[in-house]
Amino acid sequence: MTSTRDSIVIAGAGIGGLTAAIALAAKGFRVSILEQAERIEEAGAGIQLPPNATRVLRALGLTERLAPHLVVPQAIRVRAARSGREIVRIPLGTDAEFRYGSPYWLLHRGDLQAALLDAVTAHRDITLKLGVRFEDYAVHSKGLTVQMRRGRVALDQHGIALVGADGLWSTLRARLGDNSAPRFAERVALRATIPAETVSPELREPLTQLWLGRDAHLVHYPIRGGAAINIVAIFRDNWKGREWSAPGERQDILTRFTQRRWADAARALLALPDRWLKWALYDRPPLPRWGTGPVTLLGDAAHPMLPFLAQGAAMAIEDAAILAECLGTACRGKEPGDPARALRSYESMRRARTARVQRAARRVGETYHLPPPASLARNIALGMMGGEKLRERYDWLYDWRAI
Repeated sequence: MTSTRDSIVIAGAGIGGLTAAIALAAKGFRVSILEQAERIEEAGAGIQLPPNATRVLRALGLTERLAPHLVVPQAIRVRAARSGREIVRIPLGTDAEFRYGSPYWLLHRGDLQAALLDAVTAHRDITLKLGVRFEDYAVHSKGLTVQMRRGRVALDQHGIALVGADGLWSTLRARLGDNSAPRFAERVALRATIPAETVSPELREPLTQLWLGRDAHLVHYPIRGGAAINIVAIFRDNWKGREWSAPGERQDILTRFTQRRWADAARALLALPDRWLKWALYDRPPLPRWGTGPVTLLGDAAHPMLPFLAQGAAMAIEDAAILAECLGTACRGKEPGDPARALRSYESMRRARTARVQRAARRVGETYHLPPPASLARNIALGMMGGEKLRERYDWLYDWRAI
């Protein structure tokens, strides 16, 4: 076993950072999480967790905490925007769990965050420091020292490794030499959550429903054990805000999802929420290297991706599992291991896969938003292929295992 004196510092308490802390603590490390927010607030959005992500969360013992909040979708129902016609239905549910050995889950991001926080605070070897901003680090013969700040007070934290899980606009990524800006995808997403009883029984079914339109698409699915419906509308736009939860307007949605291009059922759903939140979509090209010495990146800090494959959080969760495995293997035993070598091993195991998912997400986004007549050809091809064959195309994605 590793010694709990071997401390790992994680910058960022998002899904990736929290999962990494739990995974590392399970390997015997002491972990300090630095989070610049004064409190971790519930993020108001649903999240899809495919089998490659749920496999890790279940292995970390989080199933019981998450169970009351989960919905297991029976399928992904793909629909044409104008007619509302079902194009294809991709089976999930017990079929997917049997095929991949782990289920597909729908839940509220806040419920996932709360479960991770509960596990973090319950573990004696994990310390969460709120209101602390990472600023810099220095490597020395005994590991590294992280410089941080709480208000006007400068603080130090020692450790054997530093992990940047600080998101799309990562400070640590810039400190490692990449000062390029994230790439704007010329699309904006608006999200809302409404009570399930406000929609028709058809829209409460345990399905991920995906409507494909011209330069736009709509996704909705039940969350919170079926008590709420999560709605996400994504369309072409030039708003480049950096906020995750900027206020959005219902009229802005209805203006873009017009009656000429969208079925009445879709527009009726979009008219229900009183409150919308929006964010601009960004990603970055794959990095040739994620770190140097005892420092690396994780999740969106390393490989932000567009949401069209529902894999952003899943990739961060996968990163966490591989990071813990590599560090645990390198530092196991009586003699201190080499964290830098372990981090390079982690990066080599993750770079190609995350880059492939980034590329696939971009391609899927382009396919979703095709104009006629290309969209008609797409719909015919999807229908002819059928749901099972479509799901098989993503075996490489869903059937991933940490070891």
